[in-house]
Formats: sequence, structure tokens, C-alpha cells
Amino acid sequence: MLIRLLRTYLGAYRLELAAVVILQVGATIAMLYLPSLNADIIDNGVARGDTGYIVGTGVWMLVVSVLQVIATIIALFFGARAAMGAGRDIRRDLLRRVDEFSAREVGYFGAPSLITRTTNDVQQIQMLAVMATTILVMAPIMCVGGIVMGIRVGGQLAWVLAIAVPLLAGGMAVLISRMIPGFRAMQKRIDTVNRILREQITGIRVVRAFVREDFERARFGRANDELTDASLRVGRYMAVMFPLVLGLSNLAIVAIIWFGGHLIADGKTQIGALTAMIAYVMQIMMSVMMASFLAMMAPRASVCAERICEVFDTHTSVVPPATPKPFTTTPGHVELRDVEFRYPGADRCVLSGVAFTARPGTTTAIVGSTGSGKTTLLSVIPRLIDVTDGSVTVGGTDVRDLDFDTLRSQIGLVPQKPYLFAGTVESNLRFGKDDATEEQMWEALRIAQAADFVAEMPDGLATPIGQGGTTVSGGQRQRLAIARAVIRRPSIYLFDDSFSALDLETDARLRAALEPVTADACVVIVAQRISTIRDAEQIVVLDRGEVVGLGTHDELMDSCETYIEIAQSQLSAAEGAR
Repeated sequence: MLIRLLRTYLGAYRLELAAVVILQVGATIAMLYLPSLNADIIDNGVARGDTGYIVGTGVWMLVVSVLQVIATIIALFFGARAAMGAGRDIRRDLLRRVDEFSAREVGYFGAPSLITRTTNDVQQIQMLAVMATTILVMAPIMCVGGIVMGIRVGGQLAWVLAIAVPLLAGGMAVLISRMIPGFRAMQKRIDTVNRILREQITGIRVVRAFVREDFERARFGRANDELTDASLRVGRYMAVMFPLVLGLSNLAIVAIIWFGGHLIADGKTQIGALTAMIAYVMQIMMSVMMASFLAMMAPRASVCAERICEVFDTHTSVVPPATPKPFTTTPGHVELRDVEFRYPGADRCVLSGVAFTARPGTTTAIVGSTGSGKTTLLSVIPRLIDVTDGSVTVGGTDVRDLDFDTLRSQIGLVPQKPYLFAGTVESNLRFGKDDATEEQMWEALRIAQAADFVAEMPDGLATPIGQGGTTVSGGQRQRLAIARAVIRRPSIYLFDDSFSALDLETDARLRAALEPVTADACVVIVAQRISTIRDAEQIVVLDRGEVVGLGTHDELMDSCETYIEIAQSQLSAAEGAR
């Protein structure tokens, strides 16, 4: 998965990577050349007292060193550019894929996990890419080149390398194999911590209202401790890496000095060759240390790549049509034909055999007990989820044959939990119509009964709104969400229990203001209050996902027992008789 991800996203930066490879190869060869020049100065310059030779060779070493530094800096620049660009592209494509998901896929992964995958997981891939573009070329060349040059310069000491390098490689392989499961556990623990923290911040008022602060602290503490334990287990293996590399390199240097000293004393080698051998051992160990950095990051990045690819490999259950069709009738004409919806693996259907028609200029209300499938029924019209049987048509065309933008541009949806985005009142209204004028905004606010409180805000339309609308009350949030739907003047209005936070007087004023605006549109309202929907042209009564009543208020009061029970629980006997 990791190789697949890097190949896909780093492949777009071939020129930068080619420059990195060329520059790194040149810089590494120059680095391997320097110890030989140093040995040459010692053996042919210092030993003979030839100052001219020393100066000439030293200047050449300086030139090589400067060129090496310049090449390394440029290579790092191009490598970082490619890695950062790849990280940006992964985040962009992840967001696009998540945007395609229906509620089913989002629920499968969970919002905290998707956030972690888009931020922390991508960051791990990005960091690995930075290291890989700089180290992956340099480390192997330095290691192999160091071994070859070491054997060439100090052939009688080559056995030291033959022992040290395999020992080091074996030790690193064992440590890496132990680290991979630990990193996988770490990422899952990060998901858990994010989920709990998100719940606690979002539900802080509920936590305080029920005096559950201590319980929530303890719950977060357990998740935090589990993450700490997983991190420590991995950290212990990581802590062994550097002592292993340094220990073996120091032992190798001691062995070279010890046995090389005897060879010099016997006249079998020169001092320059010994110093060059030590330098090559240091280069070999340096390359292994750089590789160890990469090795420490690779297991975690591999786990992160698996999680990212899982999102990429998950396709939405709501698939866009291969050949979109146009509307054949008025877009405000909605018809449901024997609609059924069942969640994967569920024992029973959420909706079963639902059929009705909603026409332009009429209001269709949907009522029923909690869990009867009202919100699910509303969700199949804009195709937020797909029916598992039957069909939903808008404008005479099955919604599965309509382009997403074509369908949803005709719909104004106010969800059950109205959500406002961080920004201002104006930016939230422009979410419904991006080219809305100030007059259109105030008109939408007036219809939604929100103009008064917005006008009283310090900055009016420019008043800041917190994420989720936390800076306004529940009723204000609902009215702003209604204004956002009204401002686009769609052909279909979907109100999912959108008047529940309003008092009866505001509710009545808002519905009266909506009548002229929605006169030619199809209005579908999910409501709990009978007073909100009693004047609707037709009322659909749901019970356990099935239609048990369809008609006007008066007709249902005469024929539908479920509706009568709902009405009598809310209205006085006199009202219920009307």
C-alpha cells in the first residue's frame, strides 16, 4: 500500500525526483572520494613533507566539499518540494473521496477516523516521502560505496566490515518487524482519543448538565493511557536502534585501529589507508543510521498508507449515473413508488412499500413516532442515500438517472440538526446562493423570522458564527438554516423537523411568510407538531417504516388510528374535533 501510494503521488513530480537522484548521486560520490584524498595527503604529502602537494590536494578537497554541499542543498529543496506536493495531493483526493461518500460510508469509518486519516496519517506519509527522497538514494550508495572503497583502501581489514554490516542489518530487520504491529495499534489509539475528545467537546453542555466531568475525564484518561502504552512499546524498540548502530560502529572502529596499528607497525599498510578505512566505516555506519531513520518511519507510514488506501478503495453506495438524463416534467414533482430501504445486515427494513406523490404548489407532511423512518424518507429524495428497492422520481426522472448537481440544485434542505459553518451570517447565507445580494439576504432572513435578531447583532450580516453555529441559540440556528434554504428559491423544500425549536407564535409567523414564497414549489415537511402540518394538502403517517395513513388532517382524524393518537396527545379535544 505504501509503495502504491508513493508511486502514484510522487510520480507527478518526476522532474524534481530526477534532479534529486542526479544531485544525490553526485554528492554521495564526492563524499566517498574525500577520504581517499585525505589518505593521499597523509601518505604522499605529510609523510614526504611535500607542502605543495598538500595545498594542491587540499584545495581540490575543498572544491569537492563545496560542490557536495551545494548539490545536497538543491537536492533537499527538490525532494521537499516533491514530498510536500504529494502530501497536498493526497489530502485533496481524500477530501474528494469523502465528499462522494453517502451517510453509510461516513458512518462506517466515523468522522474522527476520517479526520485522523486526512491529517495525521497523511503527515506520516509526507514525512516519510521527505526522508525517502533524500536518504533513499544517498544511503545505499554510501553504504555500498563505503564497503567497496574500504576494501580497496584497506583490504586486510575488510573482514571487520564483513562482520559488522551483516550484524547491523540483521538487528535492524528484527527491530522493524517488531515495530509494525506497534504502529498499527498506535494509529487505532489515536482514532479513539480523537473520537472521545470530539464527543466531549461537542457534548460539553450535556456532560456538565449531568455532572459527568469526572467520568469523562476518566474515560479520556484510559484512552490516553492506552495510546501512551502503545507509544512506549514502539519507543522502546526505537530507543534500541541508535545504541545498536553506535555500538557496532564504535566496535568496528576499535577493531580497525587495533588491528590496523599492528599492520602499520609491521609495515603492511600505511597511516593514510588506516584513516581512510576509519572514515569509510563512519560513512557506512552513517548510511545505516540514516536508513534507520527511514526504517523507524516506514512501519508507521505503512500502517497509515493502509488506512488511507482503505478510504480510496471504498466506493460510495450512491453512484452517479453514467449517462445523466434531464427532467421530463416540472422539477417540483416528486413521486415515491414502493420505496424500500434497508441498512446492510439489518434484520428489518427502515422503509417498506412507501408510495405517494408530492406536486408543485402543495405541502406534504410526514409524521410518525420516533424511529418510524421519517428522516430516512426525506434523505432518499435528494439522494443522500439510495433506496434498496422501488424508485424515487423528481421531475418525472428517477433520481438515480439525474446528475447530482442537477438534482440538488432544485432542492432546499433544512436538516433535523441545522448546521452552520464557521464564518459570518453572510457567508452561511451565501452557502445557499453564492451570488446573493444583500437585499436577497435580508428578504430570506425576514421570511425565516431571523431578520430582527440579526439586525440586533453588533455587525449584522458580518457577525461571526462559530463552527456548528455554537454562538447562536438553537432557535436562531434553525431560522438561519431555513433562511439559507429559502434564499436559493428551489423547486423542492425539504424541512426535516425544522420548526421544533421555535415557539408556536414564531412557528405560525414563519409558515405564513413561507406560503407566498413556496406557492409554486413542492414542500415536504417532517414534523412532530400537528399544529405545524394540519393545513397540509396531504399528510403521510409512518409507523415502523410503513405508510399507515395518507390524507388530509380531517380525513386522517376519521380513519387513521395512529394519527388520531398523535393528534390527541397534542391537541385539545376541541381542536382534535375540528
